[in-house]
Amino acid sequence: MSAILRPFVRRDKRTVLLADCQSFYASVEKAANPSIRNKPVVVAGDPKRRSGIILAACPTAKAYGVTTAESLRDAVKKCPELVVALPRMRHYIDMSIHITRILESYTELVEPFSIDEQFADVTNSLARFGCNPIELATHIQMRILQETGIYTRIGIAENKILAKIACDIFAKKDPEGGLHEITRDNISDLWSHELNKMFGIGTRTMMHLHKIGIRNIGDLAATPLETLKRKMRVLLGRNADIWSEVLWRTANGIDDSPVNPDAFDTQKGIGRQTTLPVDYHTAEDIHVVLLELSALICERSRKKHYQGAVVSVGVQGADFDKPTGFSRQMKLDVPTNLTREVYAAAKQVFEKHWNGLPVRKVWVQLGSLISDEAVQLTLFDDRHRHLVLEQTMDGIRDAYGPTAVFFGSSASRSAQLTNIARKIGGHLK
Repeated sequence: MSAILRPFVRRDKRTVLLADCQSFYASVEKAANPSIRNKPVVVAGDPKRRSGIILAACPTAKAYGVTTAESLRDAVKKCPELVVALPRMRHYIDMSIHITRILESYTELVEPFSIDEQFADVTNSLARFGCNPIELATHIQMRILQETGIYTRIGIAENKILAKIACDIFAKKDPEGGLHEITRDNISDLWSHELNKMFGIGTRTMMHLHKIGIRNIGDLAATPLETLKRKMRVLLGRNADIWSEVLWRTANGIDDSPVNPDAFDTQKGIGRQTTLPVDYHTAEDIHVVLLELSALICERSRKKHYQGAVVSVGVQGADFDKPTGFSRQMKLDVPTNLTREVYAAAKQVFEKHWNGLPVRKVWVQLGSLISDEAVQLTLFDDRHRHLVLEQTMDGIRDAYGPTAVFFGSSASRSAQLTNIARKIGGHLK
């Protein structure tokens, strides 16, 4: 199918930026330590044991063939002089917030997309600063570099999806400026690129599209939507309609969603997970971890003034090629943020669905969140007394650290509380 270029669909007259930090974690480490600024740097698990997974690699390290998500042992084989830094998630989060504040000095409309990517709607800023989009993006890029030492690539377009594509496909490939703007005049530059270069398309989706004769982004954009739905339905069933429309709209640069500073303010669930150091084989050992995770999410729920009505539990084995485990949930009779109630539900879900196979990863989540302004009391149970007790424990941990007070089972050999407390998002703070 040839890429028949249709007129660019213009939905509004916005100007949206997507600022992406290059090799974010590694860049933060280089900025903090000038002596390694010109060296191949990666952020990974354990530099002393040369073990773990590469979380970020700087461009110098990538030139040696080092890639994100490969093992540190393999990376060192490619580049023996590799400088390995331990992850510092708390510092990375603080740096991300600093960049948010810089963007907010130009516009109120800033929406974090991930820890190292942020959207900014600068439509009204252009007249205020008296410049065009490229000039403003250049100034923002320069200021972020001066204040943080981090180099950003910036995509510019009239909506979020095109700004993301402008950054991923073009700005990141620009060794000089790291900037690219997609407009009505140059959107045709996008059409010749392979499908997996477009945001939202992975290898599997690309293979499905190849089967129906769509070879590049231009082919996808030129295919009538109803034709695309019909052909994808043959491959994937009726559920393919929504996904087909998302792909088609993305290829045509159609995105009506606003840049929303409050996009993450409404929280749907609070959860924690941990990867165990070895396989756990007994229910008793896994119960210890379930209790620890339940306590952590309940503490966080109380601090955020939430209680939840659904407890979700999941476990996973160590063999990712032959996945084992489950992910199930249970609705509670009464919303709660009390550890003993969440743990009781988590334990019940686990015992019902665990098939006895070894467990390497465990997670618990409290969902269907509502305000905790009203605590429902029961006739034969003093829930208020338990709440006061847990709030007292929260205060002790706030004053003396996350492991200052804990349940007795966390002193057992299977406990993971100390390990979990050292991490944010599964990585070292």
